[in-house]
Amino acid sequence: MNHTKEMSKLTTLQDLLIHSVKDLYSAETQLVKALPKMSKAASDPVLKKGFLTHLEETEFHVIRLEQVAALLDASPRGLSCKAMKGLIEEGGETIKEEAEPGIKDLALIAAAQKIEHYEISGYGSARALAKAIGNDEIASLLQTTEDEEGATDKKLTTVAEKIVAGIPQS
Repeated sequence: MNHTKEMSKLTTLQDLLIHSVKDLYSAETQLVKALPKMSKAASDPVLKKGFLTHLEETEFHVIRLEQVAALLDASPRGLSCKAMKGLIEEGGETIKEEAEPGIKDLALIAAAQKIEHYEISGYGSARALAKAIGNDEIASLLQTTEDEEGATDKKLTTVAEKIVAGIPQS
């Protein structure tokens, strides 16, 4: 299989940034479909609401990536993020697991945090590329989303700590 044609597309930092934006766009659009399922599977009302709140944020992340792509004179479409697909598949397995409600909620949180960490790293890398090419507007847009992903991760930790505190330890 010849990968030369595919790889030759990435010859500049801007090419790599566009590639990263396409990957993030695919990841976010996949997540928009997965979050309602995660919310439905959760039993803790705060967690259920948290997933739906993050769904709204994620819809804005998609719009923000469309803005970034427009600033780069590129389409955000065209890639399939295999990493997010795998993370969502793992989350889907968690949804199907038979478990005590609190334990299942903790498993859902763990799956969600894996997703958040993937997104945080993706946005951080893309932001660094935007800074490297001197595009502070794009860097700022990406930083905003990275910050929101980090805040979601912290909220998930807080919910997990409350759930753990309510589960008998033996």
